[in-house]
Amino acid sequence: MEYRFDRLFIGGEWVAPIDGGVRPSVDPATGKPWGDVAYGGPQDIDRAVAAAREAFEGRWGRMAPWERAALIRKFADLYATQVDALAAIETQDNGRAIRESRGDIGMHSQYYHWFASLADKQGGRTIPMDDSVHAFTTRSAVGVVGTITPWNVPLMAAAWKLGPALAAGCTMVLKPAEQTPASSLALGRLFEEAGFPPGVVNIVPGDGVTAGAHLVAHPGVNKIAFTGEGETAKTILKTGADSLKKFSFELGGKAPHILFADADIENALNAATGSAWALCGQSCALGSRILVERPIYDRVVEGFRRNAGRVRVGDPMDPATHMGPQAHQQQLDKTLSYVAIGHDEGAELVTGGTRLERDGYFVEPTVFAGVGANMRIAQEEIFGPVAAIIPFDGEDEAVAIANGTPYGLAAGLWTGDVGRAHRVAARIEAGMVWVNTYRYIRWSTPYGGVKSSGWGRENGMDALDDYLETKTTIVSTTGKFADPFAN
Repeated sequence: MEYRFDRLFIGGEWVAPIDGGVRPSVDPATGKPWGDVAYGGPQDIDRAVAAAREAFEGRWGRMAPWERAALIRKFADLYATQVDALAAIETQDNGRAIRESRGDIGMHSQYYHWFASLADKQGGRTIPMDDSVHAFTTRSAVGVVGTITPWNVPLMAAAWKLGPALAAGCTMVLKPAEQTPASSLALGRLFEEAGFPPGVVNIVPGDGVTAGAHLVAHPGVNKIAFTGEGETAKTILKTGADSLKKFSFELGGKAPHILFADADIENALNAATGSAWALCGQSCALGSRILVERPIYDRVVEGFRRNAGRVRVGDPMDPATHMGPQAHQQQLDKTLSYVAIGHDEGAELVTGGTRLERDGYFVEPTVFAGVGANMRIAQEEIFGPVAAIIPFDGEDEAVAIANGTPYGLAAGLWTGDVGRAHRVAARIEAGMVWVNTYRYIRWSTPYGGVKSSGWGRENGMDALDDYLETKTTIVSTTGKFADPFAN
């Protein structure tokens, strides 16, 4: 299948930008352009919203749920045949190791199949009243959804939003992050091939301050689904407030990864080090804040030092590479700035912390020990391969440190005591808690945050709730209504 990136996908057609343009996309492994990509502006957003509205009020909106499901399944099957191509595009665009991209993208078709299976199962309920009325609820699609996805996992974020929205009967305008737009544009080819009606899915890359802001403020958009930074989410809320549209947010995290002394230490170490540096450290769910019970603290620090030395950093297109570059220059600068902050705060640099002397945006996997729970490297989301190891004594202190940040997306804990597992998991303020495993996420498991980590849930049956409206209908069974003005 051939892909093109120098056109926008609007109304089922590949069109040139009106008020955007075509720009080079930079390969973070080399720091050099690798291809030309179309970027849209406000007028392009306008025509994408118009196409989505026409589809919603037309063929897609009248389509039976089982027909929508069949199209989503066809798209999912096509997606499964294109995993290698999609993974290569995404890796070249954002620098994620190809072995990770293939593994992740290889699962996406299952997400789309899962949501297809829910398309015809969103029934309402009857409400017992009295014999004078029949009361019931129905659920219908919100309408046109503006979807804004991040640069670290563009296709995964798209799947988590497109899947439930399409199953619910919504139409979409997808605006991927301006740093990594190519893989999202590739989706247009698959929707085209699957036979989706024109305008159901429209794909318009563009800058956040122009195209993104216009999409958020657009009165023709009924809902915004966003994954990204909390500060951007606050701006989105202010921008979209005038139209009182719906919002769902999957935001940042500073996940605690708690290792108790009675855990299987080697198993826990493998998971903790693997998750700290996965996706080049660029994920909101990574357990980069490692809380370690004091009796095993030195052993864990040494284990992190050892495992950091085993990470193969290099060309992300090489299947042997474990960790590629940071996705762009700004993120590299941010990561290195936090290494300096860790030094200044008095944490002990165990290993790493240096930019590699080669083209591209590469940095070593980094470990800080002796980290205080209130240090900035323990409180703020770095979004780079920087692990902060914090000692604790006992359950109460572990929980206090775990909950002691503004975030609450995910958490992990390792223990051989099943009672402790339940006690601690229940007390942690997070939308997802992993016990004796980490980063286990599937299409059927709801995912999302509390506190500053977001609103709403993605995946699972809960995901459709954000794309549906509930209507209550009350029908008189008697056909009579007393005259209020009668004597």
